Amino acid sequence: MPDLMAVLCLGILVGSVLGLTGAGGGVLAVPALVLGLGWSLTEAAPVALLAVGLAAAVGAYLALRQQQVRYKAALLMALAGSVCAPIGVTLAKQLPYTVLVSMFATVMVLAALRLIRSAQDVIDPADNVPCRMNPETGRLRWTPVSATLLAAVGGAAGIGAGMLGVGGGFIVVPALRQWSDIPQHHVRATSLMVIALISVGTIASQLWHGTTLHAGSAGFVGGAIAGLFIGRALAGRLPERVLQLGFATLMLLVAASLLLRVF
Repeated sequence: MPDLMAVLCLGILVGSVLGLTGAGGGVLAVPALVLGLGWSLTEAAPVALLAVGLAAAVGAYLALRQQQVRYKAALLMALAGSVCAPIGVTLAKQLPYTVLVSMFATVMVLAALRLIRSAQDVIDPADNVPCRMNPETGRLRWTPVSATLLAAVGGAAGIGAGMLGVGGGFIVVPALRQWSDIPQHHVRATSLMVIALISVGTIASQLWHGTTLHAGSAGFVGGAIAGLFIGRALAGRLPERVLQLGFATLMLLVAASLLLRVF
């Protein structure tokens, strides 16, 4: 029972972060299972991917009903991510465990620093960003540059999903904030759809090729879905800057803990 409660609580924590930020669930899910429950990275990655993917799918469905998802952009990024995910899976099988953990911690530090930087920036929608909304239709204006950029973002997210068991939201959200004028709540919603499609597709491929899930995965998945609703309820009540700085601080602490555990 204590183990089940720990799994549920960790799942709720990860789902809450996902609902609050539209990103970061996978980045926290793997360390939560490794540090909190003592699982190995190879045990934690597929369970984290499944939990984050299903929780994100629920969030994306709710956001779709509210017409907040830029679904064409999400589908393009997810398609590119699904194509690139096997590259990450192959790399994960060939790299030593300490190298994988070090890479994961490095990704967390870079994502945290990017969040801290974006929290200090004042993003002007009038800036000359490559991915722009049409004010008359509320849809993205598609150009070769914007399509290529979004595909590249999705590909990077897919490699991260395959190699490290992360959904890619920590890549998608900062990229859309930096290179588009999509409203922030639409960025979160679009990121959830990308995470859901890439994560579920990647975990399906992994299961097909013989990956097995830890016995505690059901509790973690259930907790993550419950936590998503908690995060969504709180998202509109907390300032964006507070969310970003708080999440960045948490990622830096977790990255340090992972490195200390390995070395």
